[in-house]
Amino acid sequence: MTRIQASDTLIPRQVFEVPIEAGSDKKARDRSNSATDTSSQSSGVKLKKQIGLLDGVAIIVGVIVGAGIFVSPKGVLMFSGSIGQSLIVWVLCGVLSMVGALCYAELGTMIPKSGGDYAYIGTAFGPLPAFLYLWVALLILVPTGNAITALTFAQYLLKPFWPSCEAPIEAVQLLAAAMICVLTVINCYNVKWVTRVTDIFTGTKVVALMVIVGAGVWYLAGGNTDYWDQPFSGGHKEPGYIALAFYSGLFSYSGWNYLNFVTEELKDPYRNLPRAICISMPVVTIIYMVTNVAYFSVLSTDEILTSDAVAVTFGDKMLGFLSWIMPFAVACSTFGSLNGAIFASSRLFFVGARNGHLPAAISLININCLTPVPSLIFLCLITLMLLFIKDTYVLINYVSYVEALFTLVSVSGLLWLRFKQPKAERPIRVNLSLPIIYLIVCLFLVIASCTQSPTEVSVGTVIILSGIPVYYLTIHNPVQWLADTSQTINMWCSKFFICMPNQDKFD
Repeated sequence: MTRIQASDTLIPRQVFEVPIEAGSDKKARDRSNSATDTSSQSSGVKLKKQIGLLDGVAIIVGVIVGAGIFVSPKGVLMFSGSIGQSLIVWVLCGVLSMVGALCYAELGTMIPKSGGDYAYIGTAFGPLPAFLYLWVALLILVPTGNAITALTFAQYLLKPFWPSCEAPIEAVQLLAAAMICVLTVINCYNVKWVTRVTDIFTGTKVVALMVIVGAGVWYLAGGNTDYWDQPFSGGHKEPGYIALAFYSGLFSYSGWNYLNFVTEELKDPYRNLPRAICISMPVVTIIYMVTNVAYFSVLSTDEILTSDAVAVTFGDKMLGFLSWIMPFAVACSTFGSLNGAIFASSRLFFVGARNGHLPAAISLININCLTPVPSLIFLCLITLMLLFIKDTYVLINYVSYVEALFTLVSVSGLLWLRFKQPKAERPIRVNLSLPIIYLIVCLFLVIASCTQSPTEVSVGTVIILSGIPVYYLTIHNPVQWLADTSQTINMWCSKFFICMPNQDKFD
């Protein structure tokens, strides 16, 4: 396809480039650092650096501590078989996520671009693997995670109105859809609003978990230790079950790489990105551990496995007439988590479109709010469609397998870039053993899941491979009518949403 001038059609001129040479990498670094002071004075339409260290910590903690800790304890216990083995899985999931986050800190400071895995895979392996990640993120990873969080929010918020049974699925879906739309509007309007909402609701969710922990400690102090007599009784030793237990646990930790999606909007990313990771990950791991100890001290294994809302069941047993506080607090928690997820993940599609891997309209920025409004609305529509899938745990298995696979590819890219670009500037350089360990564990999870959940793995693999013909038909050698349609949509979006292409240049 003949590339058309951006000034004529509002289609961005940037083309996906791989790999970054050391010289251009240094230029990108200098540009990222200087933009902190000059972005407010620049006349171009571009994303502004408005996220500080505390905002970064709040985004990571806010996104991670969402639906997972209130949904996944059931999944981890189900596949672990015992509370002792379940706690070990929770700890190891936290350690593994911390190792992964440190590897991503090296990638994020070496490649200071928004987009996270998409940018790293593209730099290391080229445009096709990067597009495949974008493809599955578009169809599975991002909208599925957001849909699960939204449905969890609705279920918990409606629980007090249907205390003895499940709320009607129509009511849950409608409330979840309304939540997604409200948060999309907030994200479209102002980045500062997004960070304030994230800060407030991160505090709310930490308070809710402290209530659970406090009640559990009080219960244990009363001598109620019956459930801890044989903590490892009934544990599963099959690799497939262990892998699925890790999948459920890692789902609760998912989001540790979301700050990498918004690197271009982070103040002083070389300093604040690794600091935010090193502060937030130990905090989340400790919170998760003590929360699960509280769950297992108060609730029996059968109570946890038969409950679709573990925190609400805990509140009903421990808080008496104040039990309504728990579903409300959990709803606030998931609200803040989804807010941060929408903010970060919309930048992934924005960067993909800016690089020519999605319709150009998605890379447009509103000239008044300086936010990627079309990308946010695009993400909103996809998430709304996924709200009609009922089995949350099947969705988690789809997400976990594909995410583990592409995280493996990203960390492989770190090792490849160490070999391919040994002299490239790396503000953070992790010990080589960390990415190797992370690579081995991810490889085990991917292989083990193939034997235990062949259907989910097969469907996920088919979706990944389906991106190959899409890439060659729409990007590598696109047909003319698709180019014309993209141009028409781009023109309509630019007028309707009062948007222009990103005017910051990326060498």
